Amino acid sequence: MIESTETIEEFLAQHACDVEEEIRKAAATEIMPRWRRLAAHEVDQKAGPHDLVTDADRKTELYLTEALVALLPGSAVVGEEAVHANPASYEAIRGDAPVWIIDPVDGTRQFVRGDEGFCTLVALAQGGTPLASWTYAPARGRLATAQRGKGAYLDGERLFAGVPEPGRDLRVATSHPDYTTDEQKRALLGLRADGVAPRPCGSAGLEYLALARGESDATAFSWEAAWDHAAGLLLVEEAGGAHLTLAGEPFRITGGNALPFTAARDAATARRVAGLLADGA
Repeated sequence: MIESTETIEEFLAQHACDVEEEIRKAAATEIMPRWRRLAAHEVDQKAGPHDLVTDADRKTELYLTEALVALLPGSAVVGEEAVHANPASYEAIRGDAPVWIIDPVDGTRQFVRGDEGFCTLVALAQGGTPLASWTYAPARGRLATAQRGKGAYLDGERLFAGVPEPGRDLRVATSHPDYTTDEQKRALLGLRADGVAPRPCGSAGLEYLALARGESDATAFSWEAAWDHAAGLLLVEEAGGAHLTLAGEPFRITGGNALPFTAARDAATARRVAGLLADGA
């Protein structure tokens, strides 16, 4: 078992490209052959009509679980579909072993509709800290990667989130109302302020990529599932961004956060959005 951050860094130095290759293979084998070809029996609901799962989700997660554990013996996996089947498996994220955090198809609704706005998210974490991440949008042929302390990249080019353009409304992607409590809805109302242009979010992973690229300014999300956030938050941090919860603290992938929380292109924007959310609450 890997016992230190240094040995994880050694693993990444040797095998980060192997992880990337397995993610590409999983998408080529299990996702793209089903894109725009899904049969009715390949799509199911979990919690409701906005919470879908497909054969692509299930089979991609199984593929990556086997491949990534083989690359890193002794590692654990926290995958969206496995946790749905066995909620206790989420506890691995709080353990000492390195853990792969997997969202096989982030943006399943878009995938089912035949849109391009979906991606596969993988993060490698230990002790509750994301250390590396991969965001792969197979329909667009784009791969974003990050390693803690080593920067964020899109198809090999360094990403810098920058700062919002002065005088322009902040572009903020927000949680779908179906995934917010009444209290969180009140907090999100704080974004209906001068100088802010909120809109519904799409795939969380692609929203984080938009932040890291400077194409969006902030997010305001109301749920904690690590598979939606671990990869993207590291990508944003390594591109120069920041994240804060309603309590003014950085978001923890292990849970227990005051929600909603924001991720933003820079620390000043994160503080501004978090303040607006607090005012609404």
